[in-house]
Amino acid sequence: MKPSGSCLPAKAGGRSSPVFTAAEHRWSAEETTPSEVEAALRDLVVDCHAAQPDLALVRALNLICVVDAGSIGALANRLKGVGRYHGSRTVVCEVEPGRSSLGATVSVVTDYPSGELGPPVLRENVSLTFGELRALPSVIGPLVVPDLTTVVWLLHRDRTALDALLEIAQVVLCDSADEPEVAVALARAGELSERAYVVDLAWLRATPWRERAAALFDSPGRSDALKSIRVVAVRHHPESVPAAALLVGWLGSRLGWRPEVLHRTGQGLAGSVTGSEEVELRLEPTQQEVRGLAGITVEADGGLRLSLDRAAGGLSVREQAHGGDERSWTMLGASRGERGIVGEGIRQALLRDPTYRPALEFARELIP
Repeated sequence: MKPSGSCLPAKAGGRSSPVFTAAEHRWSAEETTPSEVEAALRDLVVDCHAAQPDLALVRALNLICVVDAGSIGALANRLKGVGRYHGSRTVVCEVEPGRSSLGATVSVVTDYPSGELGPPVLRENVSLTFGELRALPSVIGPLVVPDLTTVVWLLHRDRTALDALLEIAQVVLCDSADEPEVAVALARAGELSERAYVVDLAWLRATPWRERAAALFDSPGRSDALKSIRVVAVRHHPESVPAAALLVGWLGSRLGWRPEVLHRTGQGLAGSVTGSEEVELRLEPTQQEVRGLAGITVEADGGLRLSLDRAAGGLSVREQAHGGDERSWTMLGASRGERGIVGEGIRQALLRDPTYRPALEFARELIP
């Protein structure tokens, strides 16, 4: 089947829109082979360059997404929010039990920046439908760009797919909040970390909180209070216990605390760890619309009490030091939201965060 479409831009939005995007060339087949899909993708790119020679084919990574049949719409909605961090070549695999043939749709999408932002940029998308999970490496292998980082994002309940794809992937994008059992989620993340670099969306949801908590203790004289922390309370969405545990794991691993198992209470999880002295920990679920953290409170010797809470436009900070009056202010830019968290996960796939694994190991000790 020959490609269809045109490589000329299809305008979207008014003059003030910074980017307008067009999906030009498209190829599809109900029954095909990996080599035919790869050839169709190559032909689409060649045709677009022939029609518009200034197109730039910018390739940073391969993104492989595996979803259950019928979940492709939910995945598409999440991918819409990644913005400029979209995978250079994205391969979406929809698993349809009982299917014996490989179906495919290939498209080349062109982003046309307005003004002087640069030349048009091509992105490549492949959508596959198949039935056999174990065949994934042989199906996807010819479709990944060699010498690029390959990221796999599994939204399929059968882990067979992920185990198979680790033959060709270097990075796993996961979300520990998706696993009903917190201990299982943390253990699975630990297992994956032994085989690939893990980007955990539960960890990324707490990034603004870690950054701003660190900033609060970065002022002259405040860093000494880190040695005398006595209470840490983390308030979180009911599904975001992993994010709360990882935040405590980050604190504990950075400050040299010795972890102890947390126990369930009527308000969540509680217990203590050992620093220079005992530190009380509390993980407290609270209702909020989005996944992630709702607030953090840290208390230290001498009456110091610092609280960060989610607020409009950022984090609300309250400080009470040594029995004095309470001060409050807002730290801006606290959350990317769920639409932005996947894009940040893709960006982090090209980076390396050395603090995640120590935090994860500490959190696994808290919730074994």
